Amino acid sequence: MKIDKQSMIDVLHREHAFSDLFVAYLLTRNIRYEEDLVDQLFNSSEKRLARILLLLAHFGKDGKPETVIPKISQESLAEMVGTTRSRVSFFMNRFRKLGLIDYHAGDALQVHSSLLNIVLHD
Repeated sequence: MKIDKQSMIDVLHREHAFSDLFVAYLLTRNIRYEEDLVDQLFNSSEKRLARILLLLAHFGKDGKPETVIPKISQESLAEMVGTTRSRVSFFMNRFRKLGLIDYHAGDALQVHSSLLNIVLHD
C-alpha cells in the first residue's frame, strides 16, 4: 500500500494518536538501525548471529520471550548477519554443542536465554 506524502501529512496533523504511534515507530526503527550498524562495525559474526537469534526470539522485549523460532534457513541468517552460510553453520553447530540452542521437530529452533552470554561476553 502506498500513501502519498500530502495525505500522510494531513493524517498526521488530524489524528494525534496515530501521529504519536507513527513517530514512536520511526524512533524505534531508527534506534534498531543504529544498533545494527554498531553491531556490524564492532562485533564478530558469532556475536551478530547470537544477537539475531535473540532478536528473533524476542528476548529483551515486554512479555515472555518466544524461545522457539519457526524454521529459518541458514542462508537467510547469513544475509541478516552479513557472513557466509558456512560460517553460520559452524556457529549454529557450536551453539548447539554448548547447549545454547536446540533443534525441534520441523526444524524449529529453540533459543535458550544462556545465549545472551555470547552477546554480553567480551
